[in-house]
Amino acid sequence: MKDNHWKRMELLGLLVLLLGSSIVANGAVSELSWREISNVNSEGQYIGIVVPNAFELEPLLRSPSFVPHHKFPYFDFARKHFCIGVLEKKRVIVVMCGLGMLNAGLSTQLLLTLFDVEGVLHYGIAGNANPKLPIGDVTIPQYWAHTGLWHWQRLGEQNGDFSKKFGYLKFADYNNCTKDFESNSNLLKKVWYQPEEIFPVNGIPEASHDIFWAPVDKTYFKIASNLKCLVMCFKSTFVNIFTTNS
Repeated sequence: MKDNHWKRMELLGLLVLLLGSSIVANGAVSELSWREISNVNSEGQYIGIVVPNAFELEPLLRSPSFVPHHKFPYFDFARKHFCIGVLEKKRVIVVMCGLGMLNAGLSTQLLLTLFDVEGVLHYGIAGNANPKLPIGDVTIPQYWAHTGLWHWQRLGEQNGDFSKKFGYLKFADYNNCTKDFESNSNLLKKVWYQPEEIFPVNGIPEASHDIFWAPVDKTYFKIASNLKCLVMCFKSTFVNIFTTNS
């Protein structure tokens, strides 16, 4: 009886071990995939190109300027399809990320984790508030800002752990006043843009820097200088709303 008991325990332990190994294996890059990635990276560094959707991706992949890799034209991982090739004599890896800052961030991190990437370019169509820039112009911002982080002023709040530096929306300016009621106040108070917390890769762990306008690497201005119909604009913004007043 004791022998059968220990045999069953050993079998159970083996099953648990195998199950645990299977879970780890399914969540990691396979050995075969790592060999493919190593072969791709052995050819040198790449420019990563992150594109929001198929509407913007397909013209790039169909362009005669893009030549797929002769042996590894693509690599699929985490439901992302990385297209590998050469664009205007520059090695590139193109991936469609989906809409939103979260999807863009995840796809960018996968690019940096899996491949030898020297720089990342996010591109796509964009809105424009400058009437001097016609449709089809290529624009590269000198600075960019993520304007989706706000602070919504609480009732009775005057000062606190938030910034008042970057513009605000005062709801009282939009009161619908009538001849019987007129007020210069609004219980919704004000909303301010807030700077992002940036953690420099060479900085102190968990020590952040607050930044609102982030400069664009000048390398991309040099690359873009060969483009036709190029327009250098001064500032650009990206929006993904997060509001706090707690």
